[in-house]
Amino acid sequence: MISSYGLGGIRLLTLDQVQTVALAGIVLFLGYGIRRLVPILSRYNVPAPVIGGLLVANFMLVAKAYGWTPVVFNTSLQSPLMIAFFTSIGFGASLSLLRVGGPAVAFFFLLSTVMAIGQNVLGAAAAWALGQNPLMGVLAGSVTLTGGPATGLAFAPLFEKAGVPGAATLAVAAAMVGIVSGGVIGGPIGTWLIGRAGAKPERTVAHSDPPLATAIVEKQMPEPPVTAPSGEDVESYGLLKALVLVLTAMWAGSWLTNGFAAVGITLPAYIGAMLVAALLRNVDDATRWIGISQRTVDDLGGIALSLFLVMALMTLRLWDLVGLALPLAVIVFLQVVAIAIVAAFVVFRTMGRDYEAAVMSGGFIGFMLGTTANAMANMEALVERYGPAPKAFLVVPMVGAFFIDFTNAIIITICLNLWG
Repeated sequence: MISSYGLGGIRLLTLDQVQTVALAGIVLFLGYGIRRLVPILSRYNVPAPVIGGLLVANFMLVAKAYGWTPVVFNTSLQSPLMIAFFTSIGFGASLSLLRVGGPAVAFFFLLSTVMAIGQNVLGAAAAWALGQNPLMGVLAGSVTLTGGPATGLAFAPLFEKAGVPGAATLAVAAAMVGIVSGGVIGGPIGTWLIGRAGAKPERTVAHSDPPLATAIVEKQMPEPPVTAPSGEDVESYGLLKALVLVLTAMWAGSWLTNGFAAVGITLPAYIGAMLVAALLRNVDDATRWIGISQRTVDDLGGIALSLFLVMALMTLRLWDLVGLALPLAVIVFLQVVAIAIVAAFVVFRTMGRDYEAAVMSGGFIGFMLGTTANAMANMEALVERYGPAPKAFLVVPMVGAFFIDFTNAIIITICLNLWG
């Protein structure tokens, strides 16, 4: 609807919740279009929701400089979309899938979890040394680097309440620097490690690493066959089933979150739903009673994530960065250096000191500073030059896409309760 107030005769646009989501969808596809036209954005895997959302945020920043608020958003659906995305993450926390990857996946997962804790300790210490709230360092730690912009924006309200002003804006700034840094340094460090080790790839595997890794996972954990009642469309029925599962986990999860709150434990709104989803996933792995299609759940989670990100970014208060840009830059710089050192001297050595370990190190930098897409891009650049690395393409995506987000949410929650 069009509101009846304005500035200098200019009427302001006030959107309801449906109109806000509709605009978010339009802005999302605008982001896809811009990324297609600007190759450097694709090269560094900058998400389309971030591109479109920041475009609107910058427009609002310029308008504010002139004392004008052109659009008022209704973001009441933002939180449900965020919870739906993290619920889909919970459905991916399969212990059976962890066993498929074997000891290499388990150990790489352990390394990543320990480093996520290290990011928060380093960030808190650096923030304290710079005279800032230690939680600002946690926000510029595993929240936004291991977690990415989605996790940063999801936790931002809790950090704001805990005394970190402009938490959402700081989260996006840290996440963007991390994404670019992970894309810039991952390949060169992997290349240096390959040369340093004198390692060569196994040439016995065809040059089709990502499909091979996917095939291994799907062979061990096949998608359940989708059946539908007579007269019902199979695809529509499968989508409906996945949607009801996500909504049910969100419903039961809200009870769990409220129960934790009753005993004084602060949890983000989505933790309960994520835990319930993980329980349902592992029960279904053992019994096959439910027949959860992870692919369909992931599709729903991806849609929810994209719309959530755009809505959160459209309403960013970019002016909150004033006065905090320098401390944030110092903290993120230290985090980038730390990840580079750990990848080169810890991950590489503990994962075998060979070609596969070098490729894994490049992937580790990608998702510990940015996103799983960064990790895959880093590894693909290496294998295109040197040859296939099937083990790396199995281990890194399983940890970066399935498991680290789950443990990272728990780590962040503990930090909030300790220092909040």
